[in-house]
Formats: sequence, C-alpha cells, structure tokens
Amino acid sequence: MTLTVNLPAADGSVEEYRLVGTPIERPSRPPVFNRIAYAAAHVVSDPKAETDPWDRPAIDWDATIAFRRHLWSLGFRIAEAMDTSQRGMGLDWAGAQELIGRSLAEARHIEGADLACGAGTDHLPAADARSLDDIIKAYETQIEFVEKNGGRAIMMASRALARVAKSADDYGKVYGRILSQAKDKVVLHWLGDMFDPNLRGYWGSQQFEPALECVLSIIAENKSKVEGIKISLLDNEKEVRLRNNLPVGVLCFTGDDFNYAELIEGDGKRYSHALLGIFDAVAPSASKALALLADGDISKFRSVIEPTVPLSRKIFEAPTQYYKAGVVFLAWLNGHQSHFSMPAGLQSARGILHYADIFRLADKANVLDRPELAARRMTSLASVYGMG
Repeated sequence: MTLTVNLPAADGSVEEYRLVGTPIERPSRPPVFNRIAYAAAHVVSDPKAETDPWDRPAIDWDATIAFRRHLWSLGFRIAEAMDTSQRGMGLDWAGAQELIGRSLAEARHIEGADLACGAGTDHLPAADARSLDDIIKAYETQIEFVEKNGGRAIMMASRALARVAKSADDYGKVYGRILSQAKDKVVLHWLGDMFDPNLRGYWGSQQFEPALECVLSIIAENKSKVEGIKISLLDNEKEVRLRNNLPVGVLCFTGDDFNYAELIEGDGKRYSHALLGIFDAVAPSASKALALLADGDISKFRSVIEPTVPLSRKIFEAPTQYYKAGVVFLAWLNGHQSHFSMPAGLQSARGILHYADIFRLADKANVLDRPELAARRMTSLASVYGMG
C-alpha cells in the first residue's frame, strides 16, 4: 500500500507526497563498530505535568530513559546532558543532575552500556561571573558531581568563560586547572557560535588559526588527561586541520552534522570518531552504516549513511541552535514519544514548512522507522496549521 500525505510547499500550496522509503532493519544485538560513536541524546518533556513550560519544564523520565535504551541497543555510547538535551535551552543544571544520575544508574543494568556526561558552568549565569576563579569553581562543581556518580566528563564550552576571558592564556589557566584535577580522562568540546552565539570568540579569538593554536596548546600541556576533543564547527577542512595536529593518543570526535559521513570514513590516513546530535535522529541508519564500515564495506557504508546527510543539513540549518526541534520531531514521528512537545516550548522554534521538509528527507533517507505512524502524525501536525 502506497502511503500519501498532504504537505505544504514553499509557494503556499499543499501537495500530495508519496512515501518511498524503506525502514532500516534493527540488529538482533548491538553491533560492534571500529569507530567510537556517541549519540547525543534528547530529553522527552512531560506536557501533562507542565504548568510553566518556559521556566519550569517537566521531564518524562520513563520515556527519556527508554530512548537511551534504544540507542544502547544499536551499539551507541551516549553523550548525556549535552546540547541536544537542551542544556541551557530548557534543561537547567538541576534537571541535568537528575538526568545524569538516572542515566548512569540505568547503564549499570545494561550489558555494554556506556556514556559520558556533559559538565559545564551553566548553573553560573554568565553575567554573574566576575573572575576566572568563579568559572573554575563552577566547572569543579559539575565535574565533581559527574565523578561522584561514577561518570566520565565531557568538558562543555562555557558561556561564562567566553564572557570573562581576555586572552588565550585565560583559557589555558581554566582548562589546565580543571584537567589537572580530573579523576579520569576528559573529552573537550569546541562548540561553534552557530550552535550558541554566546560562545563567539571561544579559545580567545574569533579567528580559527589562533583559536586552533590555543586549544592544541591546552591539549599538549594536559595530554594525559584528555581522551579527545569534539569539534562542532560545521566545517570539514577545519576539523581535518585539528585532527591532523592532535598528539598521538588524543582522539578527534566529529561534531560536524553537515559533513560527518566523510569525516568518519576518513582520508585513508586518519579518521574522526563521532559525537553527534544527528545520531539521535537517524540512529538505526547510523548504526547499520557504522557496522558496515567495521566490516570493511565502504561502498555499502556510503549507501546507508550518505542519504542521511541532506536530512541532517536541513535539521541543522541556520539558526542552528534550534536543531533540537527537528531531532525531537523525528523521535515523535518514529514513536519514541507520544507527543511533539519540548521543554521551554522549543518545538515552536521551527515552522511547518521546515517540518514538512524534514518529513520528505527522512522518508527518502529511510529514517522513518514506522511509516504508517509517521504519516498519521505528520497529517495531524499539518492539520493544526490549517492544512488538513
């Protein structure tokens, strides 16, 4: 049976769209990859419990943890309480602590489950930070919480540090202090200002070359405490520059949701591991592709992963910080949650034309796991916008 959905078009008309995709078959057991692959996971809101969604969003913990089990079953590690979970855009530090605690506890009951947890300074409002010591104390608070609960830390970029730091040396002081105290190796995070405009000028410069010099210096001086660095600049050439200059033993994790396919495959000499928000949305496809890559089947790897790239580019188009809406939209279409509602009402950050484009691209990329359900839900959303 051919499924059809009436979708809005850019010219204001409504057109019939015929679904063409084929769902990706789920593996019988978690596959083994030859790349480290973290999926940055979203949280599921609880609209029935929300009375003040902008200021006090409620989380559906059962659905949120169930989604993590879904990702683990596909072979992924989880990057917990990161940007994709609306950290700083609906999920505050109190909520992040509960999320981290619950996910770490759940992982202990699942064979092979692994995760690393975002630790930043977001409980310290950037405007209240007066000194580098304030920022160091904030990082210490969050990393201590992660370690106390048995987790490993991803050292998130800090809005407060971006505001207070005056030079690359200031970044060196803060990162050097925190890394020297860390119990385990830490993953650093270079998050571009397209994801968060408040991070413009991170590493002490708005120019790439001096910023690269700063971060490489920090890594070289703290090599024994750095597992790797995630770079999220949506620029494959810049990522390759960083990757080629990392010390031996320090990993490059792509956070490039535009160019991840080629960066993960590599250039024959070096490759990137992955820590990606898009893997939340395209998990079955990404899992199958990574398993094929591990088997040495480059052609089939490309045939599975490359169709997801146009979808990812649409989800992460400017203004990029609202990509979380597209990620959660696909989770709803695929039946991982019963509603399309987000903490802080972030689903309103994108319009119906954007969601219609995501639907088309997801179908063509074989990302709609339950096409009939997805078609019904897309139809219901379109009807809310007067297109029934």
